Amino acid sequence: MSTEPHHIKSINQYHKVRGLGKPVHPLISIVNYRDVKILQEDQHKSWVFDFYLIAIKRSSDPHFRMKYGQNQYDYDEGVMFFIAPGQLLSIEGEENETIQKSGWMMLVHPDFLFGTPLAKTIRSYEFFKYSTHEALFLSEKEEHVLNTIIISIENEYQSVIDKHSQQIIVSQLGTLLAYSNRFYERQFITRKPMNHRILERFEDIIDEYFRNENFIERGMPSVKDIADQLNLTSNYLSSLLKHLTGQSTQHYIHNKLIDLAKEKLSTTGLSVSQIAYELGFEYPQSFSKLFKSKTNQSPLEFRKSLNMN
Repeated sequence: MSTEPHHIKSINQYHKVRGLGKPVHPLISIVNYRDVKILQEDQHKSWVFDFYLIAIKRSSDPHFRMKYGQNQYDYDEGVMFFIAPGQLLSIEGEENETIQKSGWMMLVHPDFLFGTPLAKTIRSYEFFKYSTHEALFLSEKEEHVLNTIIISIENEYQSVIDKHSQQIIVSQLGTLLAYSNRFYERQFITRKPMNHRILERFEDIIDEYFRNENFIERGMPSVKDIADQLNLTSNYLSSLLKHLTGQSTQHYIHNKLIDLAKEKLSTTGLSVSQIAYELGFEYPQSFSKLFKSKTNQSPLEFRKSLNMN
């Protein structure tokens, strides 16, 4: 079986593949999830779309799974997720007529946003870079808010299209994304036990990384390396840390690095160049610049201040 993903270039093509009628509009479509056909031959097949896909899905089948990137998610609960053009989606398992499905999917081609502010700002929504296991869990009230917006968008594009249609729909889509952003921020707060376990594991990984004897050869840990060990995307990890600690992942790593640097400056006679090397810096100047940006002192000034106390 070929491992090449199946490329869906248009919304009309997606409708054909999924057994749906011809879309009312070529660049935007809202479909009922229960009408979407997942065929047996789609099992283990991956897909790449040239359009945005936003969905709220529920499925009663414990054997039906979908994967986004390398992560798997089951739809026993209703969740919302977001896929940007060019991202990979795959299906594990097969559906049958007894499965109870509900929800909706909105497909939006980038060309529909052309000439509007949302064409650029849509890229700033980090949740388009999350994986499906980082999906948004909605309360009934939140889901009602989003469903109301979807109904308004559907009513607008299914009516007579005029010069105002695009502006109205794009404005409503922007509202839906803004609410989604708000609800994600709520999720970071309300799922505290799980999020704090992630933070604890994150700190353990950082500590272990810097204690490892191969640290000098490996250099500073990358955000992606740490996110992979936590089975998260880099974007989701950064968003989560920002809400829990007020720091991005990179800032958190740098602050940990500065703490280690202070320890070495205060307890050893190593030169600044030696400490920079031990902390994974190729150039001492880069280390000194980072240290001063975090402490308002150069490494030597910090060491001298300890001797004066």
